[in-house]
Amino acid sequence: MRPIARLCLLLFGLALGLPAAWAQPMDFATAQQKLRQRSDRLAASQQALQGAQLKREAAQGLGGPVISLGAMAYAYNASLDLNLDPINQSVGGAVAQLPPPLAGVLGSLPSLPASYTLQRSDTNSTASVSGVWPLYTGGAAEAARRLLGAQADEAQADAAQTTEEMQTLLVQRYFGAQLTERAAALREAALRNIEQHDSAAQKMLDAGVIARIERLQARAALEDARRQARKARDEAELAAAALARTVKASARVRPTSPLFVLTEPVEPLPHFVDAALAHHPGLAKINAKKGQAEQLHAAQEALRQPQVFAFGQRELKTGRSADWVAGVGVRWTLFDPLDRKTLAESSLRSIDQAQSLYEQARSDIELLVEKRWMALEQARQAFWSQQPALEVADEVLRLRQVGLREGTSTTQELIDAQLNQAKVQTERAQAAYEYIKALAELLEASGQGDAFERYMARANTKVE
Repeated sequence: MRPIARLCLLLFGLALGLPAAWAQPMDFATAQQKLRQRSDRLAASQQALQGAQLKREAAQGLGGPVISLGAMAYAYNASLDLNLDPINQSVGGAVAQLPPPLAGVLGSLPSLPASYTLQRSDTNSTASVSGVWPLYTGGAAEAARRLLGAQADEAQADAAQTTEEMQTLLVQRYFGAQLTERAAALREAALRNIEQHDSAAQKMLDAGVIARIERLQARAALEDARRQARKARDEAELAAAALARTVKASARVRPTSPLFVLTEPVEPLPHFVDAALAHHPGLAKINAKKGQAEQLHAAQEALRQPQVFAFGQRELKTGRSADWVAGVGVRWTLFDPLDRKTLAESSLRSIDQAQSLYEQARSDIELLVEKRWMALEQARQAFWSQQPALEVADEVLRLRQVGLREGTSTTQELIDAQLNQAKVQTERAQAAYEYIKALAELLEASGQGDAFERYMARANTKVE
């Protein structure tokens, strides 16, 4: 089929109100892969991480020698006015003190001018190479490198937190779309059955088999079923659009991985608590913040230490006429307006603050993991507790169908049984979705969001 023909056929199908039939099928693994490749939020977090890592790499040589090359070309013009009157006066006084014959001879000599202007101009160029090598900085260079390393660790924790959150969001939207699509299909199937019963009720009314009130009840049930089906379909379309935007799909997405529930409970609570304490991005971020505070304190302490450095400079000339200088320098600040001791105390308080935040976060995360572990177990039990209700709904529907054929049940009773069955099946699918959502939230709280697919593969109960 040509692309243009395929496009026309697709548009024709959409015009007929059949978007679900033309939706792009996608399993959860594919959706997860597309999320990692296309998510702007994940891309932004990775770019921030890469930027922090590059800063850390750029500072690895900090504290080493610095060599620079300098050159300049110049031209100048200088003028200087000299006042010669004091010299003339001094010469005249000296001549006056000489014997008359000699003074007469010297007195006849011409005198110097009153002033003289000295002017000089030239052009030149010079070039030199210079170097400075810090020999001892009190640990300032090491503190700076470790500070950038701690900032990179913080960016790593932020990126991990973003990944965990996006994983949970994908689970909610993917299986939320699966749930709403199933609910819409159940409502639409119930609507088709009720339409058949409505038509049969009209024929029975015309034949005088049923009363008018039963016919009106069937029509009212039909209108309510239509309203519920339209509402369910709208919700399914909205959920599908949200999923398509999440994975940046070019067309509507139809999830193919079914809802699922594990028959047995997951690992005990201590397993998830230990995993959270070892892998939760929030704790890693606070540790990185603490590392930054420690390195800032180390840098402030380094500024109170003497600094020793070697230096050298040489003109870029050949021969012995080139100027050069080399030596060792020491710099030690004895006094400045800042109270360094108080600043050191302030940085120590920042370290203590980070430690307190870590302890509080640790306690909060342990409580959160316990809460979500219990919510997961409650969702599992809620799913299995609905099994008897589903069996009852199936049996009641079977009895109403038999009763309608034998004349012991009314059309309205059969419609009610069908609607109740659709309701119970929807509630069971909703319970499975709540279980999946609780599982994703538990894995996020314990820093194991990437383990979701492993639990999904272990599921032995699927809501097809």
